[in-house]
Amino acid sequence: MPNGHIYRGKNRLYKEVTLEDMQKLRNEFRIEEQNMFYLRHPYLTQEQSQGHAKALQKSEKRMENFIKTKKPFKEHVTLESRLGHLRYSERWD
Repeated sequence: MPNGHIYRGKNRLYKEVTLEDMQKLRNEFRIEEQNMFYLRHPYLTQEQSQGHAKALQKSEKRMENFIKTKKPFKEHVTLESRLGHLRYSERWD
């Protein structure tokens, strides 16, 4: 056994690299390269991606949903509404 902690320090034990580890790393690099290829060559061109949102009317639909869900002002908050749960019973002993 090495001196000190076996996983830290200058005298630590290192895990040996196996063939399985190398294959796993190669597979990760291959997947990463595929992802970079798809990012470099997108499905739509720059000209096609400019007008697709207008053709689908995305901004108009988003604005309609925003207007439907949002209220113009918040409801009024009173002290009675905030502290109403404390008024369980007004009986005095």
